[in-house]
Amino acid sequence: MTQHLVPVLNDLAVSVAAPAILLSDPDGQVRRGGVRGWIVDDVRLVDQLTVCVDGSGLDLVRAEVRGADRQEFTYVARELGGWLHDPQVTLDRRRTLTGSRLVEEIEVASRAQEQFELALHVDLVADLADVAVVRQGLGTTPVPGERTGDGLAWRHDGHGFTARLDPAPAAVEGERLTWTTTVAPGTTYTVRLELEAEGTPQFAPGGTPPWGDVAVEAPDTRLPRLVRQSLADLGGLLLRDGEDAFVAAGAPWFLTLFGRDSLWVARLLMPYSTDLALSTLRTLARRQGQRTDPDSEEQPGKILHEVRSTTLELGGMSLPPVYYGTVDATPLFVCTLADAWQWGADRDQVAALLPVVRRCLAWVLEQSAETGWLRYVDLSGRGLANQGWKDSVDSVQFADGRLADPPIALCEVQGYAYEAAVRGAALLEAFGEEPVAGLAEWAASLKERFATDFWVDTADGGHVAIALDGDGKRVDSVTSNMGHLLGTGILDAEQTARVVEVLTGPDMASGFGLRTLTSRSPRFSRLSYHGGSVWPHDTAVAVRGLARDGYVDQAAALAAGVVAASEGVAYRLPELYGGDQAGDVEFPVDYPASCRPQAWAAAAPLACLVAVTGLDVDAATGRVEVPERVGDRLGPFTLHGVRAGGQALTVRVGPGGDVSVEAQGAPLEPAVASSRDTP
Repeated sequence: MTQHLVPVLNDLAVSVAAPAILLSDPDGQVRRGGVRGWIVDDVRLVDQLTVCVDGSGLDLVRAEVRGADRQEFTYVARELGGWLHDPQVTLDRRRTLTGSRLVEEIEVASRAQEQFELALHVDLVADLADVAVVRQGLGTTPVPGERTGDGLAWRHDGHGFTARLDPAPAAVEGERLTWTTTVAPGTTYTVRLELEAEGTPQFAPGGTPPWGDVAVEAPDTRLPRLVRQSLADLGGLLLRDGEDAFVAAGAPWFLTLFGRDSLWVARLLMPYSTDLALSTLRTLARRQGQRTDPDSEEQPGKILHEVRSTTLELGGMSLPPVYYGTVDATPLFVCTLADAWQWGADRDQVAALLPVVRRCLAWVLEQSAETGWLRYVDLSGRGLANQGWKDSVDSVQFADGRLADPPIALCEVQGYAYEAAVRGAALLEAFGEEPVAGLAEWAASLKERFATDFWVDTADGGHVAIALDGDGKRVDSVTSNMGHLLGTGILDAEQTARVVEVLTGPDMASGFGLRTLTSRSPRFSRLSYHGGSVWPHDTAVAVRGLARDGYVDQAAALAAGVVAASEGVAYRLPELYGGDQAGDVEFPVDYPASCRPQAWAAAAPLACLVAVTGLDVDAATGRVEVPERVGDRLGPFTLHGVRAGGQALTVRVGPGGDVSVEAQGAPLEPAVASSRDTP
């Protein structure tokens, strides 16, 4: 059987305007091979878009990714325009991407003393290949273009695009477009290519981001740069289902709706926009499971894993267009709505989602009825073997390296479920709704059993197992999963303190964030997808939990590691990076197949900045509080754009960690419903 390698992504220049993405080499050329190309709605339309001129090579002198949707490149054609010490002819290439359109503007400028003859070539190759084929590194076949009234068109198997060319080329020979002209001294010659995708994508471009003017001021210039790039990437990943916006999981493989990813992004961005959370929740609620289907793993009340326009055939998996193979999205749905209510979301919109919450909680109770744990197993045999956020085949392993057998009960999923049960019940009560029968008793039992069944006793104080396997045995490796338990309420104070100690130790805290697996494990690798690498969002979830449990110094230290790592990737945080120790290297090594931009990676620093201030908001009681002092590892900064209900908040951390908060707008009034007759 032929093995195909996943294409390398880490060295590509990327522009994104969901549902479109363009990936090129660092010099702006889109060369055939790998994943390079223009991809719209999971179909690669163009897999080559290269520029050259007769009589000279093009030497790159500038490459810049501007925001999320634009790239600019400057080349010199040193052999054109006559010889001088300085280049006489430059070529600027300006690229702009929208959800359905790619514009390439090529400008040749002469500072030569004499005119010269220019022959400019653009090689444009289309393959109209499914992104799953591209992802597996499989070869594709070019699709020939055909002449239209004002350009060219490529169409095959229901997909296609057109190209409008201004001016019209002097010649079209196969894949090569050629323009010829005489360039006089001090003049420019410009060619514009406008490529337009045909058809209607499953999800529309997201439009104006639902968060406001978010910004950070700080002496450490890394902070504003990181915030600006993160916001640009999140805006580029924004999609819309009807009127409801949500953030797609990431580029290039996950530019669509995901349950877990989109919910976590909404939670991480909650301090900036409850509207994003509500629209994400509505988008998922419309697709909440209604029936039992082993092929798609749909179950009544369950929240989906991902949505595609076609079946995804990939590496032995066959995922139907709407696939429900996730164990954590359903409790996370409840937690996200509870967060939205806490941060002052519109009352009527919250109330409208309570029936969905009730069905989610019923699913949690039903699925845990047999063992008391929320577990998963791939029912179809063609789906994901692991169905938590660490979904690679080797992510759930014992300390000695053995893989766990399903059904698997992940530790963080029990934490999500406990938080969903407690906060979901409180949410229903606040709106005068009847409680879910048996939920309170189940939650109390879960917390009691978790304290003993998941705890691994060791000589140095113990830790939480990553999971229980199909036989109920503790899967005893030390992993970052336990960081997701912080702030959920499932741990007691003593266990919380020990988890904090474990996570902040040098074998877990790399100095660039939180490792997914302890460096002391025999299976540790700094470039293992879930076995030693660092995921920014994983660190942000732990930072958020640390702050909620009062460990603000430790939260600041972990957050500072993510900021340090961002400097080595031009402030565009990837999906993951290497688990190197900060004392050993200047920046962590790239994970070669890491997706970027990735939504929850982009959201991670924005969540960390709020968390390290210690800001505590509860719109239901009208509370906005900050501690007197927090950790100062990020230095002083001022954060604008936080919102609690109708109030805009500015939070400041001083040089010594002193904190203050200023509010603009109407005071945050208590908003608790008082009658069961209230919707």
